[in-house]
Amino acid sequence: MVANLWEKSEAANLESGLSELVYRSNRIGADRAVCNWGGGNTSMKTVEKDFRGRDIEVMWVKGSGSDLGTMKSQHFTGLSLSDITPLFEREEMSDEEMVGYLSHCMINSKHPRASIETLLHAFLPFKHVDHTHPDAIISLCCAHNGRELADEIYGERYVWVPYVRPGFTLSKMIAEGVRQNPKAELVLMEKHGLVTWGETSEACYNKTIAIIQEAEAYIEAKVNEGQLYGGKQYESIAAEERGRILAEVLPVVRGAVSDNKKMIVNVDAAEDVLAFVNSRDAKTLSQVGAACPDHLVHTKMKPLYIEWNPEGQDVDALKAALLQGIAAYKEEYKAYFERNKHEGDVMFEAAPRVILIPGLGMVNTGKSYAMANVSGALYHRAIAVMRGATALGEFVSLSENESYNVEYWPLELYKLSLAPAEAEFSRKVAFITGGAGGIGSAAARKLLQDGAHVVLADLNLEGAAKLAEECNQQYGEGRAFAVKMDVTKEEEVQAAFDQCALQYGGVDIIVNNAGLATSSPFDETSLAEWNLNMNVLATGYFLVAREAFKLMKAQGIGGSMVFVGSKNSVYAGKNAAAYSTAKAAEIHLARCIAAEGGQHGIRVNSVLPDAVLQGSAIWNSSWRNERAAAYGIEADQLEEYYRKRTTLLVNVFPADIAEAIAYFSSSKAEKTTGCMITVDGGVPAAFTR
Repeated sequence: MVANLWEKSEAANLESGLSELVYRSNRIGADRAVCNWGGGNTSMKTVEKDFRGRDIEVMWVKGSGSDLGTMKSQHFTGLSLSDITPLFEREEMSDEEMVGYLSHCMINSKHPRASIETLLHAFLPFKHVDHTHPDAIISLCCAHNGRELADEIYGERYVWVPYVRPGFTLSKMIAEGVRQNPKAELVLMEKHGLVTWGETSEACYNKTIAIIQEAEAYIEAKVNEGQLYGGKQYESIAAEERGRILAEVLPVVRGAVSDNKKMIVNVDAAEDVLAFVNSRDAKTLSQVGAACPDHLVHTKMKPLYIEWNPEGQDVDALKAALLQGIAAYKEEYKAYFERNKHEGDVMFEAAPRVILIPGLGMVNTGKSYAMANVSGALYHRAIAVMRGATALGEFVSLSENESYNVEYWPLELYKLSLAPAEAEFSRKVAFITGGAGGIGSAAARKLLQDGAHVVLADLNLEGAAKLAEECNQQYGEGRAFAVKMDVTKEEEVQAAFDQCALQYGGVDIIVNNAGLATSSPFDETSLAEWNLNMNVLATGYFLVAREAFKLMKAQGIGGSMVFVGSKNSVYAGKNAAAYSTAKAAEIHLARCIAAEGGQHGIRVNSVLPDAVLQGSAIWNSSWRNERAAAYGIEADQLEEYYRKRTTLLVNVFPADIAEAIAYFSSSKAEKTTGCMITVDGGVPAAFTR
């Protein structure tokens, strides 16, 4: 049940004015059963000083493209109310004309563009107004008999407005309905949502919650859990087995949904999702249409439902059903676009945003981890609406044409235009071994800076997790993910790539970087030392590359591997036979994989650094003393020694290696494979030839 989250003690400390609206909006957005991610809008009317110092009535309303749950004062737009209210006398007004007109009403040109539903707030004669999309209310408004049921719940206290796309006409219809009903306390918008109001911010919020709770209580009294969605048809697969299956099929899904642009893919197996996908009516209900216009941009008109029996069919059958289903969905979407398009419309990617699989849950796709989550979060709301609507009667939705008009509505597309431009590695997933170390962390930050999602694999899970947390705070939700992995253990490498598939759907970039180093005169090199170098630097690179190769082949959309070798890959280092031999093996392995990977679009290149001491666990171990001893100098003289032996007279830092890794991983090197690049300041003995 929706709870009242208003904290009187917190609210009492707020300054009067806009801070009240921010607090109320955040309380509303804190519960997605009250308001969708990115949806809904709130307003308040105040008196402010204009640029001449005169008192004017101002309406503050949510700015376009923001989210009620997280928005702050800078996300609201202030408009001169005296300039807006005369619009009520008009008979009609186009969207384009309305947007242009409202831009002239703003009290500050730096404010964001006003909400699409600004006039809804302006035309109502109340100081505070909320427009929300509560699950319970939309259940009522999406039931075929919703208006009759509203009579039972609210009596004469409500105004019912037939479905009209947001804009001038809808705003005027709402205002006229409220003016004609002096007992009105709320507006129910067919297939859309709720409007409530109050004379104070607290009163407005309390009314919103109370109205929702009335609908919830009515619905819950009619819910028969055993018969929800027609009753259960399938059992959920146990969590461990579910993870194994999904790790195998998600790369197939990712490849199939990534046409011209790659998609990030994740999975949701929450209880409400499983209850829905396992039901008898899930296939039919899921194809009725969107539960709310706000869902359409992120979930499309409908999800893809996969006909697969988790109790009688195997994983191969699931893969085949997914490939067939995604292909058919894309063709149907193209036909839907052609049937409804307007001149100048450009089709979005045709692949589904939500895929429902019995026994397993819901697979979500998006241009980023965060946006895939948004698609999933909105479909949670759709499931909740279908739960309520089917308990009340028959679930109904918008027509196909109206769904298209919302999905491709210029004012809705404007919100999407507010997102930053995509960067070089947007939509791509990078897997970095030794991710917590100097070169690994520098590579992670560089790739994240340029849009990537990153898996930090390291024996030092604490360090990797700390770095992932820092990166997520800086670059955004879910952009970095830490896993513990020993590159010498086959099962740990396989498990790490399974986690990568479950987190993001697959992988595009491998940075084979985990390492160590030892130094001994050849005749003092023990078998244990030899095996240690070979196990980590040769076998470890092999295991990581092999699992990545399998995953990239399963996706079918190519990929890039970058091996971090060493100057010693091509130069026989003194007192470092084991290390140098293993490093030489690395780059030859890279060339072998490049030879086989070309037909699959898999590129493999190597970066050869030298003496990267900064932030390095290797150089802070005995290796520093051993290398200093080999050159007959003190350990603290190494940096200067290495600088002076380069032709450029420079030291090499992790960020320098990260730049080379990024280059090989980027579109700039898309026709380069089997190549080596040195980043060593110029060591003539190690010039490649």
